[in-house]
Amino acid sequence: MDNGIVIMMLGISLFLGALAMFGVMWAIKNGQFDDQDKMMDTVLNDGEDALNEAAEKQRRKKEYKKK
Repeated sequence: MDNGIVIMMLGISLFLGALAMFGVMWAIKNGQFDDQDKMMDTVLNDGEDALNEAAEKQRRKKEYKKK
C-alpha cells in the first residue's frame, strides 16, 4: 500500500477514536449514566401478579411464534 493511504487511514482512525472518547466523557460529565435507583425501584415494585403477567406474555409469545 502507498504510505499516503496508510497515513490517511491512521489519521481518520485517530480522529474517530478521539471523537468517541470525547462523546463518552461528555456523557459521563452530564450524568447520562447516572440511574442508580432504577434497579432498586424495579425490585420494590415487582409483585407476584406482575411476574405472573410476564410469564403469561412469554407463553403467549411462544405460542404465537409457533403458528
